[in-house]
Amino acid sequence: MRIWRNKRKTDRSDEDHSFQVLLQRLTESDEFTQFTYASRSSTLCIGYYTSLVDTEILHRDILPYLKELEIMNALPNVLPIEEVSLEKDATKIQEQLLRGFILIFDINNLNQMGLAKASVERTRQVTIPEVEFSVVGPKEAFVEALDTNINLVRKRLPLADLVIKEMQIGNLSKTRVSVLYIDGIANQENVNTVVQRLSELQVDQINDSSYLTQLIQDNQNSPFPQLIDTERPDRIASVLGDGKIAILVDGAPHGLIGPTTFFEFFSAFEDYFLNWTVASFFRLVRFFAVFFSILITPIYVAVLTYHYELIPKDMLSTLVTSRSAIPLPPIMEAVVLELTIELLREAGARLPTKVGQTIGIVGGIVIGTASVEAGLTSNVLLIIVALGALASFTTPVYQMGNTIRLIRFPFLLMAHYIGLLGVAVSFCFLLIHLLRLSSLGRPFLEPFYPLRVQDLKDSLIRLPFSMQTKRPIQEQTEDTMRFNPMKAKEKDDI
Repeated sequence: MRIWRNKRKTDRSDEDHSFQVLLQRLTESDEFTQFTYASRSSTLCIGYYTSLVDTEILHRDILPYLKELEIMNALPNVLPIEEVSLEKDATKIQEQLLRGFILIFDINNLNQMGLAKASVERTRQVTIPEVEFSVVGPKEAFVEALDTNINLVRKRLPLADLVIKEMQIGNLSKTRVSVLYIDGIANQENVNTVVQRLSELQVDQINDSSYLTQLIQDNQNSPFPQLIDTERPDRIASVLGDGKIAILVDGAPHGLIGPTTFFEFFSAFEDYFLNWTVASFFRLVRFFAVFFSILITPIYVAVLTYHYELIPKDMLSTLVTSRSAIPLPPIMEAVVLELTIELLREAGARLPTKVGQTIGIVGGIVIGTASVEAGLTSNVLLIIVALGALASFTTPVYQMGNTIRLIRFPFLLMAHYIGLLGVAVSFCFLLIHLLRLSSLGRPFLEPFYPLRVQDLKDSLIRLPFSMQTKRPIQEQTEDTMRFNPMKAKEKDDI
């Protein structure tokens, strides 16, 4: 018994020493404030970070009730706050203080420390989507607060089966990351893949969901994104019902969706708010615009460099007239114009909104007119490059638009060296790369590779909802049926 008492005294002295070291480290920061407060039976010390704590909660919900406190063990019963706890571990105490908790302890008794949550919430209000704006449909977008974003999803899916697994990632940032899926629908293999990749990350900081996109996607060297980045809570709620996995990051106004396919990047969520015939037409327009944006300038360079016989006779005189005074070869002319478009786009994106719009419009008109009049570029190529740049803006997902802008340049170089054969070779390399890609282990070019006829109902075109009775095969869901097709066709009229 004596040995046990001596050991207990030693443990207490170690705890007191560790807590004193913690207090000394905390007081090194001018942001940490501490003061004494007299209760009924003892003198309490209160400490907190001023930038993380709402002082109104402190003076309204904590200090008046501490006057009635007799022993520290009664602290959770005295304070009218949800998150109140007693802690002995100095490391956990420091973690809670950095999350906006207030430290409360008795000066004469350092056995137990009380922690009460009083964090200040400074986040912007829910606004309309800026990147994925739609004329029809909900007008809510994610913000930088994780709890608010989860609330936006929860109110659209009031299900007990909606599972949210939260973890902290980042040795320095300690960023909260939540994985969302519907139990009973989502494939458990997909869930385990996402959770494993996130839990094994060894990084210092996660400042945005884009960090996770680059870290957990299957091929980190590919210019093609393998996870969809969205700012719409209605889109995440919809894909969760299809069996996909969603990732929300604290401090990021965008969520991640996976597994995904190449064709989903060209599907705007507004397509589901329109009639299926109109939505299918718009999807086909987007696909055509993407191929037009990638191929039109390389084909122009290849035809003018090697394949004159492909030029129609009626158009030959127009091309000869426009290029008669141009000293540059077609490849240099095309590269200069493409880089000019990229410079204008970057300048417009980095400058303030009103200034950026003015620079983009005025700069495009002035530079285009001046380059044609100076004889540096032909007016035909100027029109082609402008149309190609305009077509690249039709992609609903911003990351895919960046990829399309990038892959035009290898096509241009190959078209200059070996003509249309170079365009064909470049397209083959692009297709091989896409065939090798996967998203969370699922094929990226599904439903065409492998061919799955069922998933064709919502790929290049969107068929009516009444025909989409089954969930996509891509997700390998546990519950494959959305609804009973026979009951869906029943109509009871008066």
